[in-house]
This record gives sequence, C-alpha cells and structure tokens, in this order.
Amino acid sequence: MAYLNVNGIDHYYEWVGTETPRNPASTRPVMVFVHGWAGSARYWRSTAVALADQYDCLLYDMRGFGRSQIPPNQQAAMEQRGYELDTYAHDLAELLSALGLGSVSVNAHSMGASVAVYFVNQFPHLVERVILTCNGVFEYDKVAFEAFYKFGGYVVAFRPKWLGRIPLAPRFFMARFLSRPIPAAEKVAFLEDFLAADYATALGTIFTSVSKRATEVMPVEFAKISVPTLLVSGELDKITPAELGRKAAALNPQIEYALVKNTGHFPMLEDPETYLGYVKTFLQA
Repeated sequence: MAYLNVNGIDHYYEWVGTETPRNPASTRPVMVFVHGWAGSARYWRSTAVALADQYDCLLYDMRGFGRSQIPPNQQAAMEQRGYELDTYAHDLAELLSALGLGSVSVNAHSMGASVAVYFVNQFPHLVERVILTCNGVFEYDKVAFEAFYKFGGYVVAFRPKWLGRIPLAPRFFMARFLSRPIPAAEKVAFLEDFLAADYATALGTIFTSVSKRATEVMPVEFAKISVPTLLVSGELDKITPAELGRKAAALNPQIEYALVKNTGHFPMLEDPETYLGYVKTFLQA
C-alpha cells in the first residue's frame, strides 16, 4: 500500500497498468480516477484494468474517505480547511505534483466528477481529457434540500460497525444506487467504505455537494470547461438523474453526452461493456 502526504493527510494511491511506484521515466499517458461520496478507488479498479493497455491508471482515495483516513490530531485542521469541493481539486493537483506527473486524463464519478470539474477549470494545463460519470446540474429546492440534509445527517450518524457483518446488508445498502446487479464483492466493498468514511468529512461534503451555492456555481463551471469532455449518465440513476447530465452537457460544446441504458448510479459496473465502449470511442477521437 502506497501513501503520499498531501496537505497534511496521508493519501492512499495505487497504479494499475504499471508498477507502484511508477517509473518516472515512463512516457505512457496517465489516467486518474476520482471516486464519489463515501466511496474509494476500489470500485474504479475494474475500469482501470480495462484501460490499462492504453494508460497508466492512477487510483487514489480522497481525503477522509477509503484508506485516506484523517488522524485525530488533524481533525481540527481539516475542519478549519473545510469541505468545499474545490479544496479536493487542490488536493489532486498536489498529489500529481508529488508524483512528478504532468498533464493527465481524468475519469471521475458522482461527487468526484464535481471535484474534477473544478480541477479542470483551475488547472487546465494539467488536463488532456475528462470523463464525468453520473454528474449534472441541479436546481435549488429549499424544502427538498433541507430534507436531504436531515436524512443525510441521520445516515452519516448511524453507521454501526456491526452493520458490515449482517449478510444481506451490502445488498440492501446498494439497492437504491443500482438498476442492474453488480458483483457481490463490490457491494461489500461499498458498504465497508461507507462505514469507514470520516464523520465530519462525510457530513461536510453532503452540505457542499448539494447546496444552493452548488446550484449557482456548477452551471458556470460546466460552461467554462475548455478540454474535450465526455459526460456519461445512467438512464435509471436515482441519485443524479440522467436529465441533469443532459442539462450540464448542453451548457458547453466541449462536452459530449452518452447514456447507458438500464443502469443506475454505477454504469461502469452495471454495464461495463457499454460504458467502456463510450469511453474508448471518446478517447480515440
């Protein structure tokens, strides 16, 4: 397991398609994978393996999630820094710098795709192409957002470790996210990552991801993207409905839109063949 200290937190990372650490003299292109809320890089591994013939694939866990845990002596510092998504874009830039990488391609999912949008706009010289999976632009609804915050607070607060030992818990936990079945091991990994997520980070990023400010800022950020971009939606996604992805893609001629039918919030796992077909066609264009 490899770690690099980025802005005070040891960030877990690994390479797929090359050795860890990667040979600094390598000239192969690099693709970085960014996971979503309360997840980790683990669910990107199968996609990275499928693209490893074309790219050296960098997987990492964002601050406070997965294996990039926040130690007790850093909690106050991280709370002071805050949980705005653009700070995670800065973390990514620092990680790339620490690894001695130049421009990369990015494949990001859900909340991580919002981080990637900030990243490409703040550091366009570091980005060649971007794939945004299950992301879009929301409209502000005060009542719905406040209900979401209340529910999210309960979900984050009630995460007993014994939940991971209940045989059917992973299936029930993932039911809302999926339209098609995925491997059982992936469901177990999702639940493990959710239970391991830092409390303050998980709660803080709920408020920054789904907020009045996000509804105002993200359309502007989508319109600013200056590199070739593919936005992929799952047709039956209940978390980020496909229509929100279409609206985001319509904001910028740089953004190509693709829909993976009969999939939910994880089309890369629910229908990997179709998903990879869109991705590879985009990368070869």
